[in-house]
Amino acid sequence: MAGSNFVDYVKIFARSGHGGAGSSHFRREKFVAFGGPDGGDGGKGGSIILKGDRQYWTLIHLKYQRHQFAEDGECGRGARSTGKDAADIVIPVPLGTVARRLVEQEDGSTTLEYVGEVTEDGEELVLLKGGRGGLGNWHFKSPTVQAPRYSQPGEEGDEGAFILELKVLADVGLVGFPNAGKSTLLSVVSAAKPKIANYAFTTLEPNLGIVEVRDGHSFVMADIPGIIEGAHEGKGLGTRFLRHIERNSVLLFMVPADSDDVAKDYEILLGELTQYNPELLDKRRLLAITKCDMLDEELIEQMRPQLPEGVPAVFISSVAGLNIARLKDMLWEALQ
Repeated sequence: MAGSNFVDYVKIFARSGHGGAGSSHFRREKFVAFGGPDGGDGGKGGSIILKGDRQYWTLIHLKYQRHQFAEDGECGRGARSTGKDAADIVIPVPLGTVARRLVEQEDGSTTLEYVGEVTEDGEELVLLKGGRGGLGNWHFKSPTVQAPRYSQPGEEGDEGAFILELKVLADVGLVGFPNAGKSTLLSVVSAAKPKIANYAFTTLEPNLGIVEVRDGHSFVMADIPGIIEGAHEGKGLGTRFLRHIERNSVLLFMVPADSDDVAKDYEILLGELTQYNPELLDKRRLLAITKCDMLDEELIEQMRPQLPEGVPAVFISSVAGLNIARLKDMLWEALQ
């Protein structure tokens, strides 16, 4: 989206460095007769490494640095001097970054090969290893070969294109249609300040907030941009943000109290997630009926039989603070 600082998908081209060549050198000192081989080893080429950094929230820094090239290792020299290793290129990425390599097949098609993912602060994932340095000629001296005149060339580096994809790490993901009250809830239960307005797709990028519960405990809640029917087919904001729901431990479905059919809306939301990734059905699910400040207790009791079966439900109002503490307790219990 134009103007957004949130980038969760980027393609980069990377190249690791070649190893330096070993040296074929002989001692040439004035008072040393028949100086033997003393060629040093080559240095290692630089590697390309992803490193988790909790200070990063987006991949926008790679949007304008799509080429990541490491330098080659230095060649070995005489007197058994080893060439200098090239510096690794360490790329900081937000936690939840998944790396896949573009692999070209024999028929010309391209597939994505899973490389790994970074989920911990300081965790490193090597995309491309730098080439090893070659051995100098002194390694090859033997009783039968006193003056080897050969050394190893450095090992070649590697290169390739990679897709880096960010999947937001959060304990609880909010799932609902636009204007279901997700941003308002996040602003009430945490210090997050998402954009709130009375029109569809107010939220255009995921927002995270730390929710404090009893006894000093806390969990991370993510406001995922609104889903509409047909999102898995690309309608509305499409599948762009559905990937972030994959990383949430608990899914809180949110349907407003003025819905024509709460159970039907819940099933539509669940269906969109299932069409995108059937494994999402394995996650714990809760249902919050929002905007209940407009209901009295009698209307709430009349709605209870219409709720979907098998899903813990709670009637809340973020504005009025109705059942917010109870909701937090329910979410904390589900996370355990």
